[in-house]
Amino acid sequence: MKISINIDRALNDTEIQINCPSLTPETEKLIAALRMMDSKMTVIRDNEAYIIDITEIAYIESVDRKTFVYTEKDCYETKLKLYETEERLCGSGFVRVSKSTLVNLKFVRSLKAELDRRLRLTLENGEQLIVSRQYADEIKVQLGVK
Repeated sequence: MKISINIDRALNDTEIQINCPSLTPETEKLIAALRMMDSKMTVIRDNEAYIIDITEIAYIESVDRKTFVYTEKDCYETKLKLYETEERLCGSGFVRVSKSTLVNLKFVRSLKAELDRRLRLTLENGEQLIVSRQYADEIKVQLGVK
């Protein structure tokens, strides 16, 4: 891969151009990562709206028909349903680990096999999440363990 940077002070905004012989999975990952860098999400805490980068989100969980967004330090609520959030974050490193939870793979520190083919994910902040059997094989593939 060749990387070229052209600095032009006459430009008002940064433009990224990708030249490639074909669209490979690696190229698609690069494009998704670039798009994710500029993605924001509106969340609510204490009746105040915040705009956060999706790269700060560790995981998202649905409890009692409410969707909560967890960063390493804070917990917020979003008005979006979990499936709407999943659609919006598709291709941004988030994967479903259970019927009620999405996790940002970037925050996964370790995983451990549990009973009945489930997995236990430990996140960078020490929190632990259970991956249901339905999603365990896909998580192993995504993390390069299988």
